[in-house]
Amino acid sequence: MDYEAAIESSGVLEQLLAFDPRVVGTLPLGLSVPGSDVDIVCHASDPASFAAAIWRRYRSCDDFLLHQWTSAGCPVIARFAWGGWPFEIFGAQRPVDEQQGWLHFEIERRLLALDDGRLRNAVVRLRSKGAKTEPAFAAVLGIAGDPYRGLLDLVQETDDQLRTRLNRL
Repeated sequence: MDYEAAIESSGVLEQLLAFDPRVVGTLPLGLSVPGSDVDIVCHASDPASFAAAIWRRYRSCDDFLLHQWTSAGCPVIARFAWGGWPFEIFGAQRPVDEQQGWLHFEIERRLLALDDGRLRNAVVRLRSKGAKTEPAFAAVLGIAGDPYRGLLDLVQETDDQLRTRLNRL
């Protein structure tokens, strides 16, 4: 089963509809490697009700794990397997449009849409050697320092500015 079929059969997007679920990460970007998981970010303004919704539906799944961070807004993270795919669901009190995971996904998607293939090929090469997604993008783009912060700094750039960056590859 492909990851989209696993999402559909799990019903996760419907189950979490009240929490604005959005699929992010390497799978929809076409940058997955063996072991990539289905990443979903959500707006969990009430972490307890978010956790309860996940618990009710997915607690009997293989590899089920549910925990809450004790810092940085106390997001809830759930992991489980469905249809042969590992899922990771992240719920934060901040609206999805303001979450770092969503912003990283959006800038990566924009960059890939503007790319002539050089960026994608270089990122895939680094990912296949074990690099995480954001550090791979940062390395290819020549972003020094914290790769996560560096990618967030690109969010405000226009498409023309991003094209200029890509043309330097």
